Amino acid sequence: MSLLRNALTLTAVTLLSLAGAAAPAGAADTTSTTPRSADTAVAGTAATTPRTSGSAVAGALGAAPRTGGSAVAGALAAAPRAGNSAAADPTPGAPKKLFSIDDPRVDESSGLAKSAKYDSIWWTVNDSGDTARVFGVDKTGKVRIQLKFKAPVKDVEAIGVDRDGTIYIADIGDNNRSRDTIEVYTIPEPSALEDDDDVKFHRYDFEYPDGPHDAETLLIEPETKRLYFVTKVKTKPGAFYAAPATASREGTNKLTKLADVPAGPYGFTDGTFMPDGKTVVLRTYIDVATMTWGDTPALVARAGTPVAQGESVAVGPLGTDILVGSEGKSSPVYQMAAPAKPTAAKPPAASNPVTPKPAANASTDPKKSHSLRWIVIGAALLALIITFVTFPAGRRERLDRMAENARLTGQPPPNPHGRRRSNA
Repeated sequence: MSLLRNALTLTAVTLLSLAGAAAPAGAADTTSTTPRSADTAVAGTAATTPRTSGSAVAGALGAAPRTGGSAVAGALAAAPRAGNSAAADPTPGAPKKLFSIDDPRVDESSGLAKSAKYDSIWWTVNDSGDTARVFGVDKTGKVRIQLKFKAPVKDVEAIGVDRDGTIYIADIGDNNRSRDTIEVYTIPEPSALEDDDDVKFHRYDFEYPDGPHDAETLLIEPETKRLYFVTKVKTKPGAFYAAPATASREGTNKLTKLADVPAGPYGFTDGTFMPDGKTVVLRTYIDVATMTWGDTPALVARAGTPVAQGESVAVGPLGTDILVGSEGKSSPVYQMAAPAKPTAAKPPAASNPVTPKPAANASTDPKKSHSLRWIVIGAALLALIITFVTFPAGRRERLDRMAENARLTGQPPPNPHGRRRSNA
């Protein structure tokens, strides 16, 4: 029994010492010191994601368009809201109000085009119901000049200017789709900013290949001066239609369908080529869309604008920015960046941490180390339990034998603490 006890005790001590050696040094600290790269990466991405102007979409949601109220109201209500913190923390290119057109003569501005001759002049026209006239507005919103020409206009919806300083007035609106032809009138930019009530003009007639269409967008390709129209459709995408490379004032010019345009809330209401001729910006009631130009124009990006009933877009004073406007009295005009495809933000350095190297005496597999440690500890505890259970029983058996021998020989009973009693 003594040998058994000694063996069990030795086994328990050995196993406990092995358990201490098997537990990796610093294992308990591994979890707390290992960087949480996934969480850091997400936090970094959120911090570096550009914020889209919340005020832009919020302003667009403020009112429903005058025409086709219920259809457009639904589109406005469904427009996604951007980050609301943009107003407090504006990002580069966020829209800012440049001016308002307060002149009572301009009460339904339906197009905007940057002058080729005057740096700080934009030409605009009123929507249907007005006479044949255009207004030159400066960067404070003041009407500096009014030009009239004697033409029987029906529904003027757009205006453009080519590089040579020719103004194009597009009589292309057709809400009922009943016009056999549409017309574009041209007048020269004046040599001075002085009113003129009888400007000489030219007229060009155009016909769609597939029946009448409503349209509010005229595009003038900078290099070739070729004209393009974008039809306005409520329930499905409109299309680009190209005029002949050289339009004629004799007879009717046949248009050619070039490509579909992306769907927009209630269709596109204006557009412009950017000066490089490589991109086009189109306007809807609530946003603007940038497209690459070519045989098949492709959408690049879209962005909300801060005005409802959006009716106009033009190249801005920087040449790389745009102006967006609305109709109505005292209509505001905002300057903003043309939408561009966002670039992927690089995660900060903290999102790609270097994982610390394990200690030299630590296990390289935390799971295996963890399992081995508990197996050894369990075995050691079992050995201790067996030892302490068997040890008291063996001692009681020895004491009982000693007591029996003492009784038979008439000697004093043994001391339970291992020492004999003294006879003194």
